[in-house]
Amino acid sequence: MGVQIGQIVPKKEINLEDLRDKKIAIDAYNALFQFLSIIRDKETGEPLKDSKGRITSHLSGIFYRTINLIEAGIKPVYVFDGEAPLFKRKTQEKREESRKVAEEKMKAALEEGKIEEVLKYAQATARLNEELVKDAKRLLELMGIPVVQAPSEGEMQAAYMARKGDVWASASQDYDSLLVGSPRLIRNLNISGRRKLPNREVYIEIKPELIELD
Repeated sequence: MGVQIGQIVPKKEINLEDLRDKKIAIDAYNALFQFLSIIRDKETGEPLKDSKGRITSHLSGIFYRTINLIEAGIKPVYVFDGEAPLFKRKTQEKREESRKVAEEKMKAALEEGKIEEVLKYAQATARLNEELVKDAKRLLELMGIPVVQAPSEGEMQAAYMARKGDVWASASQDYDSLLVGSPRLIRNLNISGRRKLPNREVYIEIKPELIELD
């Protein structure tokens, strides 16, 4: 759910090559949301779609990013969410309300021709449904990548796998993994590279970050 402890957590910038031969358990939902948010038409804010109108942003993202990880010698394992815990329902409801507000703002920005704002609000409208998740799992299986179905929170399952020593680290943008004992957390694994800052013609290089629990 994203605890806000980033400012007090020491991080170390690394390169993908530093993770060579390491098994990394990746929070799949976290990664898919990133791809659904980022991979969009810059003018309309629409996600990538196939000829039948089906969303493919998540498939494009997970395919090319996973190829990059494999080329760097990393052994990815994608861990998918199961049933959300009851206490998270209010958070999910708030997020859905936020998406609806973002959709309205995106429509208004489109009508006013404010392209930068269109993309900003579009990124906040990303949703995952059963069909998108099923397609992502199928793609990973066809690529020969291990897929783990968690009973509940995928991020917690990934942390548990790292704590047990089944994988070297868990990977997510959130810091929750540290609270449940993941010995190592990798951030920015799925968004490393050159990125444009919102509302500015400025690009920065985003690198993976290693956080060690000790």
